[in-house]
Amino acid sequence: MDKFADLIIKNRRTIIVIFLVLTVICGVLAISVRVNYNLEDYLPKNSNSTKGMNIMKEEFDEDFPSASVMIRNISIHQALEYKKSLEDVPYVTSVTWLDDAVGLDVLLSTPLEYIDKSISEAYYKNNNALFSISIVLGHELEAVNMIYEIIGQENAASGSSVNNAVVQKLSSSETIKAMLILIPLIILILLFTTSSYIEPVIYLVSIGIAILINMGTNIFFNDISFITKTVSPILQLAVSLDYAIFVMHSFQDYQKDNEPEQAMKLAIKKSFVSVFGSAATTVIGFLALAFMRFEIGMDLGINLVKGVVLSFLSIMIFLPVVTLSLIHIIDKTRHKSISMDSKKAGKWLMKLRIPLLILSLIIIIPSFLAKGNIEFQYGASSGIKSSKAETDKVMIEEEFGKINQMVILVPKDNMGSLSMLTSKLDEIDGIKNIISYDRYIGSSVPEEFVKGSDAMFNSKNYTRIILYTNFETESAITFSSIEKIKETIAQYFNEFYLIGESASVYDIKQTVTADNTLVTLIAVLGIFLVLLFTFKSISIPFILVLTIESAIWINLAFTYFQDKPLNYIGFLVINTVQLGATVDYAILLTDRYMHDRTLLSSKDAMAKTLTDNLAAIMISAGILSFAGFTLTLTSSNPIVSELGILLSRGTILSFAMVSSVLPALLILFDYIIKKTTYKNGFHIKQKTKGPR
Repeated sequence: MDKFADLIIKNRRTIIVIFLVLTVICGVLAISVRVNYNLEDYLPKNSNSTKGMNIMKEEFDEDFPSASVMIRNISIHQALEYKKSLEDVPYVTSVTWLDDAVGLDVLLSTPLEYIDKSISEAYYKNNNALFSISIVLGHELEAVNMIYEIIGQENAASGSSVNNAVVQKLSSSETIKAMLILIPLIILILLFTTSSYIEPVIYLVSIGIAILINMGTNIFFNDISFITKTVSPILQLAVSLDYAIFVMHSFQDYQKDNEPEQAMKLAIKKSFVSVFGSAATTVIGFLALAFMRFEIGMDLGINLVKGVVLSFLSIMIFLPVVTLSLIHIIDKTRHKSISMDSKKAGKWLMKLRIPLLILSLIIIIPSFLAKGNIEFQYGASSGIKSSKAETDKVMIEEEFGKINQMVILVPKDNMGSLSMLTSKLDEIDGIKNIISYDRYIGSSVPEEFVKGSDAMFNSKNYTRIILYTNFETESAITFSSIEKIKETIAQYFNEFYLIGESASVYDIKQTVTADNTLVTLIAVLGIFLVLLFTFKSISIPFILVLTIESAIWINLAFTYFQDKPLNYIGFLVINTVQLGATVDYAILLTDRYMHDRTLLSSKDAMAKTLTDNLAAIMISAGILSFAGFTLTLTSSNPIVSELGILLSRGTILSFAMVSSVLPALLILFDYIIKKTTYKNGFHIKQKTKGPR
């Protein structure tokens, strides 16, 4: 470690140049990183809807319709002209209308009243035309803007691509907004707790460089999710600020008796292990996300892990050399820091520790039960509330009813089974209309007799059935109906694929529900092992993990008692992020307690620990809680906003548990900790001998 510190101090100019060059390069690259707003893309490649989408693209050379466009008061000839204009829009891969369902010749030569009403009214009703449009993923905003230029704002567009376009438009500047709120708050907090006006700037520059490098290195991935883009920089800043504070505090302590260079060497040496241990627990919490089969966990987890590692490297390498380079400015801008007196708070917490422990047990048990009964949302369709897309959706539904289109792909080697299947599907509530080969052409008509007219239904290997349903995008009824549809298809075909937004959301539900236990288990076991080696104790890891997990249970129980649905992504992420990010508070308090316990009795040691460290933990928790609050305040996307609420509230709850319940547990189990901790060095009160 001495050689490492010497190498840093001797090469300070080179280090500054390298970091600044990397920052500029990565800052430029970050602009070109592609952002994915489509949650369905993160489903496992072997999920039914994903495989079906890929097959449909290969076999039929088109994507699943992802937008519905309604144009009012037009004739059939005008509708065909609009269709042609919509087909010419960049990134629109297909436009389906009535002429595709009945054939252009039939449409132009047959009076509308002689065309099957169940088919015609799915596309044309009361002189209003409804088009189904497929849009290339990642280009929804450009395509939707051009569509509105063609149809005008008085007409309507809805669907997943329109929803994605709304989210893209609203979230493009949200990270910057969040930073503009969070950074001044952090500077204000740091100004009260540091001894120089320049110190907060050094902290934020050191972490800001790591954030920009992290964002720029995302160019090596195909894309990142919109959740990662919005959440990752904020979390990286909030969780790694402690590392910078710890290094600088060590430097200031050593500077009292040493020259700046020597003081910094000693600070690097002293703080390296502690900061590394703190970063390691956070990394393990985030890394657990990477084991999700729903790949948004991998996307967010890897990005957060990369961010924490880069922050650790920046703070251990870049921050020391910048501090030494600016030492004269730091000295000239000294001011009195406000030292928070935690003595009274520590005394009160010690006096109330048993009542607080009992109260926490009363709260924890129902919270644990409540979190298992939360109603979840799995998709992202709620992101369009209070937007034109929501108004347009209602407008379309008033004319054509609820439109939730799904497609079934089955092998085309058994037309008899196809006819029986479509008849059986008619019996399922919520399916309004079925368009298929057997209904449009007739299952008894050989394919070679209608070559070309069957392109909408038949490919080389598959035939498709188009379902028009009135299901909500996601609900218990929708999921139950999807299961009925799948069970019905399975009676006639061994191989089948169900495609559509609701089918994808159903697959997301199946995937993330299975992920939950695995991700939580990996996070808990990983952090447990780190704590086991850190404290060389069997009992302490149980106490610390239980303390933070209890805070997580209470946090999630709030949602249940508010009777609000919770997006499952927020649930999975907070399970690992709150554990990984706030277990540091428990580690710091326990580490100081174990040191003080070698000199004092358990109660006296805890009183001293709370007095010396409560303020530092509160500042750290305050910053992370503010980070969550800014996500909620600035994000228009409900998934990110919910995650912000969970993070902000969860951090406060973790702080409350660490400052009130953990001290009581450490004192209560003092004897067990002593017996299960290697070389504990606990202070033993000497018994005084009475007079003989």
